[in-house]
Amino acid sequence: VLWLNTKIMGLGFGLVCGLGIFIATNWLVIKGGRPVGPHLGLLSQYFIGYTVTFWGSFIGFAYGFAVGTLSGSLIGWIYNRVTKFRN
Repeated sequence: VLWLNTKIMGLGFGLVCGLGIFIATNWLVIKGGRPVGPHLGLLSQYFIGYTVTFWGSFIGFAYGFAVGTLSGSLIGWIYNRVTKFRN
């Protein structure tokens, strides 16, 4: 059974989540339209200071990176504990 490195897993999840929010926000800003990203704008309920703007994409990246890092590290830690228990 392979052990997971929780730091690397957290970094990977953090980058994917952060870049996902960053790219999605900038895509909607470039696309434009009358209401710009009303569904993505709902993230402002959880991420204080986030808006669907160019500058908001950087705030979204920071929040996405933080949440992704914590989630990835937690998943890796739980996986390693379950693996240790089963061995």
